[in-house]
Amino acid sequence: MASPLAEKIRPQTLDDVVGQRHLLAPGKPLRRIIESGTVPNMIFYGPSGVGKTTVASIIAARTNMTLHILNGTQAGIADIKSVIADVGTFASMNGILLYLDEIQYLNKKQQQSLLSYIEKGDITLIASTTENPYFAVYNAVISRSTVFEFKPVDASEMERAVQRAFRELEGIGGQPLHVEDGVTAHIALGSGGDVRKAMNAAELCALSAEPGEDGLHVSLALAQELTQRSNMRYDRDGDAHYDILSALQKSIRGSDENAALHYAARLLEAGDLISLTRRLLVIASEDVGLAYPMAPVIVKACVDNALALGLPEARIPIAEAIILMCTAPKSNSAEAAMDAAIADLQKYGPLDFPRHLQNKHYDGEGAAVKGQHYLYPHDFPNHYVRQQYLPDEIAGHVYYEFGENKTEQAALAYRRKIVGEAEHPQK
Repeated sequence: MASPLAEKIRPQTLDDVVGQRHLLAPGKPLRRIIESGTVPNMIFYGPSGVGKTTVASIIAARTNMTLHILNGTQAGIADIKSVIADVGTFASMNGILLYLDEIQYLNKKQQQSLLSYIEKGDITLIASTTENPYFAVYNAVISRSTVFEFKPVDASEMERAVQRAFRELEGIGGQPLHVEDGVTAHIALGSGGDVRKAMNAAELCALSAEPGEDGLHVSLALAQELTQRSNMRYDRDGDAHYDILSALQKSIRGSDENAALHYAARLLEAGDLISLTRRLLVIASEDVGLAYPMAPVIVKACVDNALALGLPEARIPIAEAIILMCTAPKSNSAEAAMDAAIADLQKYGPLDFPRHLQNKHYDGEGAAVKGQHYLYPHDFPNHYVRQQYLPDEIAGHVYYEFGENKTEQAALAYRRKIVGEAEHPQK
């Protein structure tokens, strides 16, 4: 079986690696570490196809250590024990380097089995993960390692890799390969920062190139057809999913409808209508809230329409909901009030009700206070009468603070009016 193109042209030196200049440019921290010849325990964090495995392979090639490679999707305790078995043997004379790809798939017990060995230096660990290591990797492993974040490769850097791919593919099928202007740039831009995806796209273009009198031709139209939608870097269970949702919510909270529409478009292009609509419902109450109390109602109607219509028409009510919330006044007073109430509950526990709020029931002989003495607000002017509602221990605690927006200030004015009239009734 032929090796994938990405594997055939995997860089062998740091200078050949595309992207990651913040780590690998001369003088940058990871490069200095690699060139020092002393390799510490490291965790490479970043999306797939950005060079984590490539850099780990280059590090392994520069050392004289015994290299073990495991993948978290397949490795078990037996595989880890096989690595540990080399400790103290002739094979560990120059040290043992374990490259553990996709470490997030190992459970806590499997990760813990390595702890004492990496702490003592019997094993040097280079692990990679596509998920945030501070959530996906056991804390004790994190504390013994240095985390380096790899980022998507930008289009200008990616073009170098695509050009190299087409040079490698020259002569495929025994014929010259002619690449139309714009193809390389299109693939570089359309790969979403994923070098492996760009290599696959270049290889597909070469394999499906159109024959001509002077060889095979890769047209821009062909490249566009083969790479359509491929720039949507998205994983519904990964960091990119939550990053986009976070960016969407923060853009709406910040009243930037253009940014919010951009992030919503990325979710729609990825076909994730459900996550988008659920987040919009949250935003309506969390960020617009009481400043515009009709927002949750209108957004719910837009969401219902979107789900009933499906894509692509769903984009229209989704846009309405986003623009409405971006241009509406904002308030998080309701969320803050509930959080404060929950904090008190967690601090004081379930306190006794004031006697007058309890359901009516028989007063026994031992009751200190007989009768409920509840004041029915509807029997009083403005349907308001002052009485205690909170338990005695937290009477007077304030959870809700009226927002500065017009709606909540109007409610505050009304509250002050009815309280004032109750305390100073007009004669």
